[in-house]
Amino acid sequence: MWRAAGLISALTMVSRVLGLVREQVFVRLLGTGLYAEAFVVAFRIPNLLRDLFAEGALSAAFMPTYARALREGGSEAAHRLASRVFSVLAVVLAGLVLLGALAAPLLVRAMAGGFDAQQVAFTALLTRIMLPFLPLVSFAAVAMGMLNAEGRFGMPALAPAIFNVAAIVTAAVLWALGLGPYWVAVGWSVGTLLGGLGQFVVQLPSLWRAGWRYRFDWAPGDPALRQIAALMAPATMGMAAVQINLFFSTWFLSYEKGALVWLQCAFRLLYLPIGLFGVAVGTIAASGLAKQAAAGETAGLTDTLRRSLRSLAFLTVPSTVGLVVLAEPIVRLIFEHGRFLPSDTTHTANALAIYAVGLVAYASLKVLAPAFYALGNSRVPLLASGCAVASNIATMFLLHPYFGYRGVATGLVVSTFVNVLVLIVALRRTVGPFGGPGLGRFVAHVFGAAAAMGLVAMASARALEMRLGTHGLLAQGVVALVPIGLGAAVYFGLTALLRVPEAHGLRDALRRRRG
Repeated sequence: MWRAAGLISALTMVSRVLGLVREQVFVRLLGTGLYAEAFVVAFRIPNLLRDLFAEGALSAAFMPTYARALREGGSEAAHRLASRVFSVLAVVLAGLVLLGALAAPLLVRAMAGGFDAQQVAFTALLTRIMLPFLPLVSFAAVAMGMLNAEGRFGMPALAPAIFNVAAIVTAAVLWALGLGPYWVAVGWSVGTLLGGLGQFVVQLPSLWRAGWRYRFDWAPGDPALRQIAALMAPATMGMAAVQINLFFSTWFLSYEKGALVWLQCAFRLLYLPIGLFGVAVGTIAASGLAKQAAAGETAGLTDTLRRSLRSLAFLTVPSTVGLVVLAEPIVRLIFEHGRFLPSDTTHTANALAIYAVGLVAYASLKVLAPAFYALGNSRVPLLASGCAVASNIATMFLLHPYFGYRGVATGLVVSTFVNVLVLIVALRRTVGPFGGPGLGRFVAHVFGAAAAMGLVAMASARALEMRLGTHGLLAQGVVALVPIGLGAAVYFGLTALLRVPEAHGLRDALRRRRG
């Protein structure tokens, strides 16, 4: 289990880094203007459905049903179920793609009310190109579920990275051809489609070796398919909260030129610590919580919650401080190239600093939500998501007229903390307090060390910037990376001196790894 969790976390991190590179070359080629914003909205339309159905509800519903068919009927029954799922998806999603292509201008106007007629027309064109991404990535999600159910984790975890690789290769070709922004956006849309295809095709050899051969099998009345549909309903409702947030934020941001790209780049940077810490700790915690809940070990479950949340706080609090004080040097180093201007750096850094405040909450959701699913309670996460959506929309309506994109970023942070607060209150009522002894001392030590780290990082960044300036990759790299290294040394040194248990645990783990 630990090896599988480590493999998944490592490959997830590879995918996040490649996603950051993809975003980097995107803004280098297109900047933050009309064509870039058109692509962002056009991709969000099939991607919204992908997150809602394919990689969310479909994966959650298909894998246990496939695993049950594998256990009760063997490979033949499981493979027959998979062929039926592929067949139904192919027919249903083909119709959905056709309908989406016909209604593309209406979808764009509904999602981006601030676009003018030219942007709507171009965004509709890109939407039609990328709509087949939905069935391709749905097929990839089914293949991923099949392989995971059979204990094969490597290739499914690697598959999302293939999408990013395809986009980066496409960008290299577009750069070499020297095309204008119109054709770059069109070419990037085609590359996105190829990435979705690659994400599916790369898993086919593993399925072939497992003995699966696809045969068209139209059987919508199959009880197993009905069970998958029934399981998808609550999962879809749970995922809908995120997509509603995304829909409203896109609508607000479409009225401010460049804001869609600024916030997308900022959140892409936040993906790195979420992937590195939240996914790693959450993956390990979820497996322990499931076993302890099944065995009725309430004390063990609360201990796992306590240790997991403390570990996340130990890692994400300094990350938050670092991203806030070094937002501009980091954004400048990664994105300020090509068509991405210094003014874009300032706005993206502002959004990143706001998003970073919610990092602890984003990561904590990776532990808190699985605790309820382990306890067999899906209603509380659904309630928490509903409260989060309401708070996000209310915050955006209140703040956007005065603060623009900053109000939209703040809405997401507020909603995430509301989500976490509801989950924590409900968990305390379900399993009792899980803060543990010494919580106040732990919080004081971690926040004190992070504050000292922030001062050192900020002072060193300003000193280096005054001496080296901000022009040139070497100067940008030194101004951003040296303060990160100094800040990390100060934080881990201080927490070790203060005898924070997590610091000593991390040190011992690194020593064992070197050994």
